[in-house]
Amino acid sequence: QVQLVESGGGLVQAGGSLRLSCAASGRTFSTYAMGWFRQAPGKDREFVAYINRSGGSTYYVASVKGRFAVSSDNAKNTVYLQMNNLKPENTAVYCCAADFAGTAYGVADRYDLWGQGTQVTVSS
Repeated sequence: QVQLVESGGGLVQAGGSLRLSCAASGRTFSTYAMGWFRQAPGKDREFVAYINRSGGSTYYVASVKGRFAVSSDNAKNTVYLQMNNLKPENTAVYCCAADFAGTAYGVADRYDLWGQGTQVTVSS
């Protein structure tokens, strides 16, 4: 049984940085792609970033390009989301998700497994 556990969230001032981690147990990351999503209070869940199975391709929502970076460390079975120059509007619960087929990209309904999420709060 694969489980995903996020960590690294917290409170940071605008302009600061955080690195989120998503650790998987039960199956190696090299066998599936991963996505990051976020959901702010009162808003729909939003795609943030995606990394393919090999880790060689990444995709981002336009609002985070140049500030966020997704990466994977297959040896540690962990995917990361480095978030720089954070803004108050980035405040949300961030979740990682596993895409077993490697075709989900930004479509949440195509993901197979979700973590519980980690809270990111950016103060102005």
